[in-house]
Amino acid sequence: MPLTILVVDDDLGTRLSISDYLELSGYSVITANDGQEALAMVEEYHPDLIVTDIVMPRMNGYELVRRVRQQPGFRLLPVILLTARTKTQERILGYQSGCDLYLPKPFELEELAAAIRNLLERSQIIQSEYRVSQKENLGNSTPATAVEAQNSIFTQLEKPEFFSSLTTREQEVLELLTHGLSNVEMGQQLHLSPRTVEKYVSSLLRKTATSNRAELVRFAIKHGLVE
Repeated sequence: MPLTILVVDDDLGTRLSISDYLELSGYSVITANDGQEALAMVEEYHPDLIVTDIVMPRMNGYELVRRVRQQPGFRLLPVILLTARTKTQERILGYQSGCDLYLPKPFELEELAAAIRNLLERSQIIQSEYRVSQKENLGNSTPATAVEAQNSIFTQLEKPEFFSSLTTREQEVLELLTHGLSNVEMGQQLHLSPRTVEKYVSSLLRKTATSNRAELVRFAIKHGLVE
């Protein structure tokens, strides 16, 4: 079956041009007018990737990505943000919300399609490796209950050596990141300023050799750094 892509944009022309191009490229496409509608469609259709505008009524793209990332089943869902906003701070907000790629308007549909292929290929590899790891660990264990079986997946995974080099605060930030929390939300829980939280995130990115938060979360889950 073709992979499903959710296209979210309140501009009908943009929405149609993207969806038509992607359908011709062999994808199954569903569309939404705004973030609130898109969130419901994510929960109903479980798309393989989201392409979304930022400035939309009812719920903007930043909030949509943040809400999606709060759900454990969609922490690894690839997301591309499309926007005419090109200021550095706005791009930072996009990555902080949990997007994988920030593509400024105007853009070429061919470039968007190339980015989608790249993200989907990586996503499929990561999910495949995780499923294999999960099956191997379940096969090697004999827990009394299904809950114990799920927990054993993480307890049996060998953590990388560098994990011991992470500070307690970095470990706390990493755990909260996997729950899709923003800098402000993490700061509230850890009693830190958003700027300080960002410094810990930057340190984690450097230590794990990942380029953005989405990659960092995938890395942490893949290597059993978080439960």
